[in-house]
Amino acid sequence: MEGRDPTVEGNFEPAAPVTDTEDKTQYDYRLACTDGDSLIFDACADLMSSCSSGADSPDGKPGTAIYWYYADTTFSPPVWTFHSGPICVYDTKPRDILAEIAASIAHEFQRSPIVAATIGSQPGPHTLRGKETNVWAEATTQTFNLTMLGQQVTITATPTAYTWNYGDGTIWGPTPSHGAPLHQDRIGERTQTSHIYTETGHLTINLTTHFNGSYTVNNGPQLPIPGQGNIASPPLPLTVWRAKTNLYADNCIQNPQGIGC
Repeated sequence: MEGRDPTVEGNFEPAAPVTDTEDKTQYDYRLACTDGDSLIFDACADLMSSCSSGADSPDGKPGTAIYWYYADTTFSPPVWTFHSGPICVYDTKPRDILAEIAASIAHEFQRSPIVAATIGSQPGPHTLRGKETNVWAEATTQTFNLTMLGQQVTITATPTAYTWNYGDGTIWGPTPSHGAPLHQDRIGERTQTSHIYTETGHLTINLTTHFNGSYTVNNGPQLPIPGQGNIASPPLPLTVWRAKTNLYADNCIQNPQGIGC
């Protein structure tokens, strides 16, 4: 890889790239803030004053400035893209922090307090047997900021699919359809997420929202998180009634006390 200098003071030895097999992303570094960089980038001037003096080093020894790069391991040869930097490292072999974060980011994603979608129904909380009952979900994209290995990490959870359990044994999904409420004049129309109940009774509608995750390190590029977050919503109670129609011969104007009046 271009940009490596094995003669840097302190026996600086580049570590081999580490690959995370799940997200197929590989990380590596290049030496930063050389003479040319220092003249161009203000960040180098700010960093090198403390890095070269060892002011922030645990043992007072000078550090080495590096840029982080990443590549997709499915391509050969890899195409390296700038990720972040410059940062100062004080070890003879810098830890591949980005790869360490990538290895544990899926666990952190599953621990994120993702807010479940809310469920709505029309009609509700009562509906009729044999009629369309429209249901919908309201879910939002959510972000979570945390610190991992001293780096600022932002996790983004985006709702992408929904699994509906209508409470009568009917399950639909995963589907990208989250539905939407209807205007009052259109209640009873068929929608992508509506359902017809064939039996009366008390039941609950359940929903699982499937969130895809991505993350950034130090405001770098968005990177995918393996797996999904499957978040269950609080059940929505629903009562299914039957409608009964009867014909009566009485004229309610002439006989207000008649059957059906």
